[in-house]
Amino acid sequence: MVKGAEGLNGGRGIPGKSIIVSAPSGAGKTTIVRHLLGERLGLEFSVSATSRPMRANEVDGKDYFFLSVDDFKGRIAAGEFVEYEEVYPGRFYGTLRSELERIWAAGHHAIFDVDVVGGLDLKEIYQTKALALFVSPPSLEALEHRLNHRNTETPETLRMRVEKAEHEMTFRDRFDAVIVNDDRERACTEASGLVRTFLSA
Repeated sequence: MVKGAEGLNGGRGIPGKSIIVSAPSGAGKTTIVRHLLGERLGLEFSVSATSRPMRANEVDGKDYFFLSVDDFKGRIAAGEFVEYEEVYPGRFYGTLRSELERIWAAGHHAIFDVDVVGGLDLKEIYQTKALALFVSPPSLEALEHRLNHRNTETPETLRMRVEKAEHEMTFRDRFDAVIVNDDRERACTEASGLVRTFLSA
């Protein structure tokens, strides 16, 4: 894997707090992020950049900034990412510095929907100014079932995602809190409580 991480503005001053929501693919982090955004907590979604193809229901600039591999690598070289990772060969994901500058300039707190390694990179950068939540599936079998029913995976990509999830689960204890997503409503309520407490501290 190739990854990188740099503080915003050379580490000088962080205007807002950050909520980092990470999970293995299919564990339900996006559902929890959407719930938190609807809670009127002063959060604004940090749109990640990716080099993967855009899916039919996705919107460029809203779900992700969709970049070619060459464009992504060019932005890495130009120092435009706070953090980035090559999650799969040729599949890059990262947080653009300009996104955080935009969110914090508006006086909001940033919320991230990122993979596990990216989440840990962001937590390392922003430390006590960030709350890092790990969303865990109830089991790897349940996760495989969810991914299979998305109808977006080939047998090969499904196997890759399940193997990657098994590895990512070993990092869960490095997060500030773990939310087991065995019941969507309960998981969202738990996440809201943790975020409210963090933002009010």
